[in-house]
Amino acid sequence: MKVTKMMLVMLGVTVFGLAACKQAPKQAAKKQSAVKTTKQAKKTPEQVKVDFYVMSKCPFGAQVIKGIKPVLDKLGNAVDFHVHYIGSNNNGQLSSMHGPTEVKGDKLSVCTMKYAPNNFMGVLYCMAQTRGQIPTNFDSCADKAGLGSLKAKIKACANGKEGTDLLAKSFAESKKKGARGSPTMYIGGALYRGGRSPKAFTRAICGHFKSWKPEACKKIPPPVKVSLTVLTDKRCKTCRTGRIVAQLKGMLPKLQTKTLDYTTPEGKKLYDSLSAKGQKILLPAYLFDQKIKEADAYNMLRRFLVPAGPYLNLRVGARFDPTKEICDNKIDDNHDGKIDCADPECKNSLVCRKEIPKKLEVFVMSHCPFGIRALNALKEVTNAFGKDLHLEIHYIATETAPGKFRSLHGPTEVEEDKRELCAMKYYGKNYKYLDYILCRNKNIRDNNWQKCAVNGIKAKVIEKCSTGPEGTKLLSEDIKIAQGLGIGASPTWMANNKFKFSALAPKQIQQNFCAHNPKLKGCSKNLSNQSKGPKGSCG
Repeated sequence: MKVTKMMLVMLGVTVFGLAACKQAPKQAAKKQSAVKTTKQAKKTPEQVKVDFYVMSKCPFGAQVIKGIKPVLDKLGNAVDFHVHYIGSNNNGQLSSMHGPTEVKGDKLSVCTMKYAPNNFMGVLYCMAQTRGQIPTNFDSCADKAGLGSLKAKIKACANGKEGTDLLAKSFAESKKKGARGSPTMYIGGALYRGGRSPKAFTRAICGHFKSWKPEACKKIPPPVKVSLTVLTDKRCKTCRTGRIVAQLKGMLPKLQTKTLDYTTPEGKKLYDSLSAKGQKILLPAYLFDQKIKEADAYNMLRRFLVPAGPYLNLRVGARFDPTKEICDNKIDDNHDGKIDCADPECKNSLVCRKEIPKKLEVFVMSHCPFGIRALNALKEVTNAFGKDLHLEIHYIATETAPGKFRSLHGPTEVEEDKRELCAMKYYGKNYKYLDYILCRNKNIRDNNWQKCAVNGIKAKVIEKCSTGPEGTKLLSEDIKIAQGLGIGASPTWMANNKFKFSALAPKQIQQNFCAHNPKLKGCSKNLSNQSKGPKGSCG
C-alpha cells in the first residue's frame, strides 16, 4: 500500500458500533424489565443512515465510538445507526487483526446489540474507553449500562454458536462493503472522511437532512477557515497533488488552497525559508496555517502534522528533493559538473540501475500489515528457489536529522527496522534471519522481541547492534535505496534490480520474478496463492 494511500486509509473512518435508538421488540422489552433503557425519541420526519465498519481494539475505532455517542444522544431517532465489524471468516473460524481477544470482544458487542438494543451504545462506549482491556472490561461496562440479568444472556450468546453466527454476518457486511480499514464510515450513503469529533459528526449528519433538521443542527457553529499552501515541483513526475487536496477539502469544508512551484521565485523563496530553519522538506509539501488546530478534523490529522516554520506540514510520504540531481533530464540540476547517472546522487535511481539476474528485493515498513504479509511469503519463496535467488529486504523511512528517523507507524517501527537489519547482517547465511522476522510478524507490536531470537540467533547480538551506532548507520544507508527509487509503498518488489511489481502471496511473487528469470528451477514449483498475516489497516 502506498504511503499516501496508507495515509488516506488512516484518514478514513470506521468503528465498532450498533444500531442506536431502535425500539426493542415488545417480547424482549418484557424480559428486560431490570434494564435501564434509553428513553426513545419521538418519531422524526426524516432519518439519516450512518454505518460504521470497525475493529473493536483499533485505537481509531475507539476514537470514533467516543466521538459519535454524544451525537446520537442529541439527535436520537433522527439517526439510523449501525455498526459492522471487520475480520476474516475461514470456514467458520473467525479472526481479526488484533487477535482472539478482539474476536471475543466483537461477539460480546454483537450479542449486546441484539439483546440490549436500546442501551448497547453505553456498553460499547465504556469498552472503548479501555479498548486494550477488551473483552475483560465487558462485565464492568455491562454493570454501568444497567444490563442486569441480561448480562448473563449476552455472555451465553457470545460464548456459543449464536455469537459466532452474528459476528460472521457482521464480517460479511464489512466485506460486502469493501471495508478493510478501521474505521470506515458512511453517512447518508456516502463515504465519510471528515473529522471524528462530536461537532464534526453532527455537522456531517445534519448536512444530509433534506426537508427537515433536528434542533441540534441549528446550533452548530460554521466550520473554521483554514489555509493550505501546496509546494510542488513541475520537474517531479510523481508529485500528483490533486487527489490529496480533494480529500482534504472533503475533511475541511472551508479550506482555502494555494499551489506554488519550486521552480518559481516565490516557490523557491518559501522552500529556502523553511530550509534555513534546518528543516528538510521533501515535495510535494502540504503546509497548513495554524488555524488547522481549530478545525474539526485536527484531532484526526494531528499525528500526521509536523512543524515546518510557521506551518504544519502534512506527512504523506513525499520523496522528491528539489535540490538534488534529476537523473534522466540531461541537465546538471545540482550544479556539481556531473549529469544524470554520472552524478553520485543518482546511484540508487531506477533509471541508472543495471539489470542483475536472479536478484529479488522487497521494500517494506516492518509494522505495515501488507508488508508483514509479503515478508511472511518469503520462507516459501526462498525454499523454492534456494541458491538461485539473491534476496534483499529494504525499509521505508525518512532520516529527519543525522541519526534521527521517522516512520509511518512510529518510533517502535524504526526500532524494529534496525533489529531486522542487524539480524540480516549477522544471520544472513541461508536466510536464517527470516526465522526472527517471521516470529516477530506473529505479533509485531509485542515489546518482548527477544523471544524471537531463536535457532542460533542471539538476542544480545541484535540488541548491541540495533541500539548502537551500528544499527543507526545500517538504517541510514538502507533507506536511501527506497528514497533513490522513489518507493513509498509497502510492499514494493523489484526483480533483477530493475523491474517493479506488486505481490503478497508466494505464487504471485514467483510469477513476477520468473517473468524475468524463466529458466530457474523454482519457477516450475507449485507455491501457495494465499498470503498470511493481518488483513486491512487500523487507522
